[in-house]
Amino acid sequence: MAMTEGANRYLPDYSSHPVQHHFSPYSDNGGSIVSIAGDDFVVIGSDTRLSSGFSIHTREQSKLFQVSNSTVLGSTGCWCDTLTLTRLVEARMKMYEHSHNKVMSTPAIAQMLSTMMYYKRFFPYYVSNVLAGLDTEGKGCVFSYDPIGHFSRSDYRAGGSAGALLQPLLDNQIGLKNQEGVTAAPIPLKRAVAILKDVFISAAERDIYTGDGIEIKIITKDGVRTESFGLRKD
Repeated sequence: MAMTEGANRYLPDYSSHPVQHHFSPYSDNGGSIVSIAGDDFVVIGSDTRLSSGFSIHTREQSKLFQVSNSTVLGSTGCWCDTLTLTRLVEARMKMYEHSHNKVMSTPAIAQMLSTMMYYKRFFPYYVSNVLAGLDTEGKGCVFSYDPIGHFSRSDYRAGGSAGALLQPLLDNQIGLKNQEGVTAAPIPLKRAVAILKDVFISAAERDIYTGDGIEIKIITKDGVRTESFGLRKD
């Protein structure tokens, strides 16, 4: 390789062939989310491990953000994007409440979050979002998103680093997909919490970015209460 002349004679000369430069502004800090909705409740849970590569930054990081008395947003992925997005959501919620003297409903929050993410579609937030809450009729609802804001409502959803492992288990246990001789019935709260714990235990065995513990938010007409459950720590 030729060397340049003069003051820069010790620097390599790259002018003779192209050189690729790589820059990535994102960091994946892992984490998984699961939410299950019932007739009059919804539960959402996330693990508490915050990591990068093979390094664990903390084992006790909450990834669930309560945005109202009936709505919780679960967000994982690039942690700096998660913090930025959730703070903007909180600010928008306060602006709406001050302007209209009422709290935004869960479906309205879902639409607002979709608009915020689509606004950043050319440099999207590197996050996986699941929004859970009660709708205007008091029924549980779960909204999931793609990176640029498209969202859909369902009765259960998994996301994050172990989403591909968790979703098939939910399809089997709650959706009863491709099963014969079974009849779908409303899932009770106690069973929903038990399934949520079971799927996280399974994911922790195969996904190194999911572990340490689960934080669970249970949303009913009486408000939001929190439970926790330990996972493997290796």
